[in-house]
Amino acid sequence: MKWFRCPACALTGLIVALICCASAAAQQSIPLPGPGQEMAGVQADVPRPTLSGNDPKPQDAAKAILAAFDKYEVVGMGAAHGNQDLDQFILNLIRDPELAGKINDIVVECGNSLYQPILDRYIAGDDVPLDEVRQVWRNTTQPMCSVSAFYEELFPLVRRINQRLPPGKRFRVVAADPPVDWSKIKTAADFGRGQFMMRDPVIASVMEKEVLSKHRKALMLFGALHLYHNHAGPMLFASAVEAYEKNYPGVTLVIADHAGFGSHSPLEKYNDEFESRMAAWPIPSLVEDLPWTWLADLLDKTHSSGGTNVMFGVGKNGKRTETSIDSSGVSFSKMADAYLYLGPRDLLLKAPNPAEVFLDKDYMAEMKRRAAIMGPGPVTDQADPEKISDRDYNPFFYDPNEMQKMMGFGEKTGSKKMIPLGSTPLPK
Repeated sequence: MKWFRCPACALTGLIVALICCASAAAQQSIPLPGPGQEMAGVQADVPRPTLSGNDPKPQDAAKAILAAFDKYEVVGMGAAHGNQDLDQFILNLIRDPELAGKINDIVVECGNSLYQPILDRYIAGDDVPLDEVRQVWRNTTQPMCSVSAFYEELFPLVRRINQRLPPGKRFRVVAADPPVDWSKIKTAADFGRGQFMMRDPVIASVMEKEVLSKHRKALMLFGALHLYHNHAGPMLFASAVEAYEKNYPGVTLVIADHAGFGSHSPLEKYNDEFESRMAAWPIPSLVEDLPWTWLADLLDKTHSSGGTNVMFGVGKNGKRTETSIDSSGVSFSKMADAYLYLGPRDLLLKAPNPAEVFLDKDYMAEMKRRAAIMGPGPVTDQADPEKISDRDYNPFFYDPNEMQKMMGFGEKTGSKKMIPLGSTPLPK
């Protein structure tokens, strides 16, 4: 991100950089090897992890999630972070006739709470032009929301479903992103001063005010780091779920989705072997009883946070900066409650970018204006048509070279190369 010469501006720039990078990592933390391990990128002879525990019991995913609302007030899961298979599963879940009798609200990360009144009227079926309601997901703090094919479909789908339901069963869609007014944001200092920088506290507040205090039930659609019971990775605040659990403990089922074991790490060479244990599982399936299973043991060994996290920025000379931040280790089994399996990692598809959004020249000009304010990097590149090319297109969600290519990894920091660990690429 952009750094400034004056101390006050430098502090603002630092805050913007940290928040934007944490947002980019909201799907998955990026831990590097802990003490005693070699850096990734060095072809270390890492022994195969020895697994212990009972066999997990995968269930039909949709039926299991619907049944979970009999025990929980909230079910949280990822959405719109590049996994087309996951997004399609969610759309099918929302179309399931049984969901209308299970929940009241769908709470979304990609929704600017400033426009909640407009969103309420649109979802209720009022005559609201699509261009007007698009402000909800196109004017958030997150560029990925602006070009999300998932949200271009989700809101109209819920509106149409509501038109077929009796009033008592209709869904409400709750926008939980901070109320940023981009027409008033002119500089990086403006962006840094806004309360919209503190996203997880805002999300937690929305959940308490709009859902939990009213004894309503909700499906939360957010990047994983906003949902974990114990936050991990480069986060300045507790996760949204972790924050509201101080007042509402035990009401949320957090679901993590499968995207491989040990990806971008020396353990990656064992991924196919580990996934072979899941070959007979139905697709999609959900494992809700994780404790004491070999799957929990494997996830603790390949997905837990800890070691060192890397924050990225741009220095005064225009070159990439990398800052290492220590984080206390948190085992995966303390972060999530259930595991969603949508098929082998290498067969998962990447969500395509919607052409109609990128062909909107006026909107793209606005996105470039926002990018100049937020600073360069993978977060703002997601909505820049000049940074997206069919020459580099890959239809698969997992690409072992994509993160290195996108983030410029392989550059030396000190005497070691920094290649991230984690199960998935950063959101596009």
